Formats: sequence, structure tokens, C-alpha cells
Amino acid sequence: MLDFFAIFSKGGIVLWCFQGAGVSESFAGPVNALIRSVILQERTGNSSFTHNALSLKYKLDNEFELVFVVGFQKILTLTYVDKFIDDVQLHFRDRYKNELGQKGALKFLVNHFEFEDDFSRLLREAEGGSIARPQKPMRTYNESQKSQKTVKSMIETKGGDKGKEQTGKKNKQAKKGRKGFGGMFGMLKGLVGSKTLTQQDMEPILEKMKDHLIAKNVAADIASQLCDSVAKKLEGKVMGTFTTVASTVKQALQESLVQILQPKRRVDILRDVLEARAQRKPFVITFCGVNGVGKSTNLAKISYWLIENGFTVLIAACDTFRAGAVEQLRTHQRRLNSLHPPEQHGGHPVVQLFEKGYGKDAAGIAMEAIAYARNQCFDVVLVDTAGRMQDNAPLMTALAKLIAVNTPDLVLFVGEALVGNEAVDQLVKFNQALADHSMSDHPRLIDGIVLTKFDTIDDKVGAAISMTYITGQPIVFVGTGQTYSDLRSLNARAVVNALMKA
Repeated sequence: MLDFFAIFSKGGIVLWCFQGAGVSESFAGPVNALIRSVILQERTGNSSFTHNALSLKYKLDNEFELVFVVGFQKILTLTYVDKFIDDVQLHFRDRYKNELGQKGALKFLVNHFEFEDDFSRLLREAEGGSIARPQKPMRTYNESQKSQKTVKSMIETKGGDKGKEQTGKKNKQAKKGRKGFGGMFGMLKGLVGSKTLTQQDMEPILEKMKDHLIAKNVAADIASQLCDSVAKKLEGKVMGTFTTVASTVKQALQESLVQILQPKRRVDILRDVLEARAQRKPFVITFCGVNGVGKSTNLAKISYWLIENGFTVLIAACDTFRAGAVEQLRTHQRRLNSLHPPEQHGGHPVVQLFEKGYGKDAAGIAMEAIAYARNQCFDVVLVDTAGRMQDNAPLMTALAKLIAVNTPDLVLFVGEALVGNEAVDQLVKFNQALADHSMSDHPRLIDGIVLTKFDTIDDKVGAAISMTYITGQPIVFVGTGQTYSDLRSLNARAVVNALMKA
């Protein structure tokens, strides 16, 4: 019933694997998806993962840096899988503890792990144990333990107290001896740092960490998932010399947060614009988000940044609902052209506005703007869309249509750094709406995030973690002020330091 079982190191070396009879598809795809989406993204709080038609269960062995993964069809309900993966882990560790205890990654290459017989036996036991056993017949009162106790209480035994006293004295003396030796050994063991971390050791510290993250504006459910992930990552690890549980947990949490904030894919807009220019087509960026977060303002900041890097920009005014939206963009266009006069650029304005007024179809305006930019040799098209709440189905359908019809090179979600739980709700529903209203089997979702008003939050930077964690997409820019030059790239370590500051 199992499709596959794989044991591999955290460095990616497969130690042993099993593939079910009749299963032709390689397990590399699902396992790679698990590594990319869960292990590398520090999302190991949950021990299950779904990939296409497969359900994957996994277990981390932090002492030997191993990952155990089992895959089966998700339509099946296999109640024995959790216990089975635990049993396999324990047997594999016990059998190869000498090989696994060697130093360096070469130990995984030079040693041969023959585990087929043990695995088959454990699988037979697990599958056999899951079959319902016949119900035992009910015992009579005379056969019960209570009846035996009642009979024993009626039998009087003489001379028993003295024997008990002597046995008690012996036990006390033995306990004293053990206590003295055990106390000294425990103290030395603590000094050399050989303590193995358990869930109970970490629980009070992780609870405090979770409260700290929530106070710094991280969404509550994401703070819980992060702490669960850290617990899974550390459970079973041996602490270093002279380190405390608190410092170990804090360091692991910091590493996880930095990993989350660092992009899992490259977002290099300048390089992508140059590649598009070489192909004689404009690079198209679409901005979306809820009302009042600063989409138009940050679009103007990005325009300024692109102009400073020597590119020409066409702004497509596709917000045909909000009164004054076109006028706001026209004001930005005039100011940007005054900062970079056409005389300095061969008499051509570096930024132009493409608009068709109000009440028109936004997808159609965007299509015309892209065609105009291609004919007039503009380098970049920035598409401004109407602000919309994530629950507004008609407007979300219109946004999905705009993205599906025009296939922009980059879809940026603009969100405020001030929000916590609301940011998660906005992003989840925006992504879900884009998926639901798309005609394609592989819908286009949000590619990156622009965080606005980042200068107003001091060290409450939790929204950055919430937004990146929920989408897995990078924060491309942060807005840090009210002038065109107040646009920065995100420094992951600086954000994490601010987040962990007491």
C-alpha cells in the first residue's frame, strides 16, 4: 500500500529507499517538493505534506541529520503510518549507529546500508497490527483482578511486617548510594553539554518566544507554526558545551526566520528588464492590493528607481473605479519628468501615462498600454490596479482576468507593514481568488511583496514574516518614507534582529 519510503541525509544523500510494487513513477519529484516547500522553508511543524495525488509523512532525526519520508496515495487512510515511521527510524538508528556517528558527510557515501529485510519485517508487523483483532469474551467477576484483591484482603499473613522493614532499610541505603553517584554524574554531564533536547525542555521557552513574536506583529497562527517547526528541528539534538536550552532555541528560531525572509527564487528586476529589452519587448509589472495601502505612491517610487537606472517607464492607469486615481498618477508623472527633464534624454520624456478615463475595462486598458509600450520602445510598463478588499468577488474576478489576459512578468502585492493577522488573510484570499478565477490549469499567483510604511513600525516588523511565510514569496521592496528615493531592499538579518530584540 506504500508507494515509497526514503531515508536521506539533510545534505541530500539518499541512504536507502524502497519503491512499492507496480509503482513506476520516481519518488524524486515528491521528495524534492517536500525539501523545497517544507524543509528549506522551515515549515516542519506539521509532519505531513501533500503533493499531487500523494500524501507524504516525514520525520526528522536531528541527532544524525537524517530525514525519513513515506509516501502513499492520499485517498488511502493508513492508520499505522505514524507508528511505522517511528519504528523504522529507531531500528535504522540502532542498526547503523556506529556508521552514522562518524564525522563528516563522507560517512553517507562510504558506508552501505542494507535495510531491506528489517524494513519488510517492520512493514508486515505494522500492516498486520492494523487489522482489527477479534473481541475478547467478557470475564466473570471471579476472574477479575478486583475479585483477587478482595480474596487476598481476607487472608491474614503473620510475620510480614518485619521482612518489609528490612527490605525498606536496604532500599533506602541503595537509594542513598545511587543518589550520591547520580548527582555527581549528572552535574558533570550538564557541564560538558551532553544533554539531549526534549519537547518538555523547550516548551516553556517556546511559549515565551511565541508571545514575543505575536507582540512584534507576527500573526498568531504563524507564530505557533514557527515554534512547532523549531521544536521539530531541535528535538533529539545534543546541546553544545556550556550552552543553555534558551540560547539554543533562540538561535534556532533566528536561523529559521532568516531562512524564511531570504527569497527561494531570484528576483532581479534590473536584469530581467535588460533581458526583455534585448528581446524588444517591455517588462510588465502589475501592482495589486487592498484599498489605501499606497499602491500608486509606491508605483511612483519604483518608477523613479527604474528611471535612475536608465530605463523608460509607461504607467498604465487601470484603476478605473477610484475618483482621482488617474489625476494622482498624472501628478506623479509630471514630477518625475521634472526631476529628469526630456532635454537630458534626447527630447523624449522618461515616463508617460497611458489612460482611458474611468469606467472602462481594466484588462483591455492594460493590453492597449502594453501594445503601445512595445511600439514606442518603452522598457517597463507599470500597471496600477484598483484597490479591492479580498472578499469582493467581482473585483477579484476582474483582477484575475487582467493577469490572465496580459500575463505580466511580475505580479506584486502591496501591503502595509502595520498589519499582522489581517496581512495573512489578505494574501491568502488574494492568492485563492487569483487561482479560483483563472481559466488556466496553472494559475498565475502573486510573485512578490512590496511592504509600505515600513518606517512607522519601529521594531514591530512581524508583518514581514507573516506575509513571506504564508506565500513563500520574497519581499522585493520596502517603503521607508514619503519621498521618491525612500525605497529599499529588505535586509533579512536586520529585520530578524529587530524582531528578536526584547
